[in-house]
Amino acid sequence: MNVVVFGCGRTGATLALTLAADHQVTVIEQNPEALKRLGYKHNCKVIIGSGLDEEIMAKANITNCDVFFAVTRGDNTNLFAGQIARIKYNVPKVCLRVADPHRAEAYRVMGYFCITPSALLAGMMRDWFLDNEYKGIDTYNVLPKELKL
Repeated sequence: MNVVVFGCGRTGATLALTLAADHQVTVIEQNPEALKRLGYKHNCKVIIGSGLDEEIMAKANITNCDVFFAVTRGDNTNLFAGQIARIKYNVPKVCLRVADPHRAEAYRVMGYFCITPSALLAGMMRDWFLDNEYKGIDTYNVLPKELKL
């Protein structure tokens, strides 16, 4: 599969490295220093620039992309990049890291797969504490009723 990962922080680098063993992975990152997280021997194609830039997306071969991950630290950047990937380039699978649980919920309603790290971690920590088996991501990746407006 052809995978594009936008963002090479800890999450993006780990994701890219684990997927690169079996898939063609392209990493888009604005900060060349962040690419050190990939190490020196990786199987990823690297593009310096923004995943919001059409030229950069073309270099990343977004038109032949099977899955697009937006995992920068900026919710707005990830949400916008995800919309570009899905609407403009018809990428079949789009996954977005969204820290704000309210925004993540709104985009889930629109059909985007959003992961909210704090909700995922809190749910897994709770289950660890209670000696419960871990569940699927959709169990954790929801907005608690107390936080709904």
